[in-house]
Amino acid sequence: MRTLTLRGGARVAVVAAQWYDAFGLVTRGRVQLELRDGEPGPVLGRDSGFWLGGTGVRALRNPGRRTATVRILTPTPDQWRNDMNSRIEPGVVADPAPARTSHTHRFRGLAVTGLITTLAAMVATTLAAALARAVGVDFEIPDGGETIPLPGFAVVTGFFSVVGIVIAVALLRWSARPAQRFVWTAVSLTALSLVPPLLSGADTATITALLGLHLVPAAVMIPTLARSLRTWTD
Repeated sequence: MRTLTLRGGARVAVVAAQWYDAFGLVTRGRVQLELRDGEPGPVLGRDSGFWLGGTGVRALRNPGRRTATVRILTPTPDQWRNDMNSRIEPGVVADPAPARTSHTHRFRGLAVTGLITTLAAMVATTLAAALARAVGVDFEIPDGGETIPLPGFAVVTGFFSVVGIVIAVALLRWSARPAQRFVWTAVSLTALSLVPPLLSGADTATITALLGLHLVPAAVMIPTLARSLRTWTD
């Protein structure tokens, strides 16, 4: 039996000849399995056990910043039974339930944080729109001559904020660096969202206000979700 230590972001290749019949037990931190095609596999939390022989896993990776440790056992059958009885706590071996529970808890926590932040973004955007209207911005779009109502800002903000939450959850599930990729993706989408106001043909005051109202929810959602992703990754 030996202990494998993975510092934050570290990666260790799995050599089939060395890992044949090996059983791993995560004793600290979190470990992500890297699949044969290089894609990130499941993330295993503390007390999760796994076999590597014949699974197609090509590497172990630490997706967080804190050091992770894995206990590797490659005993004979008799030694295996002795180690199972004397060294490993009951209910720990090869039980995927802790990992599933950990995943569910992380996703639920991120979603709850995102929904609360969405409500805050909706309120902030609506208040900003009301303030802009109070100082004379009419929010009239030349195409059809319609004026954007205040509830419309809340609805649009809520919809795209939920889209951001879905992106964040997906990155937490499948990306080894969810926080960094979320920030990059969210900032890029925010920049793209500034194009329609510029092409709307509205007056300068309306265009300026619309640009600002696009940035308000982004300033609320992006830092909060990125911080939450870092927390759940660590």
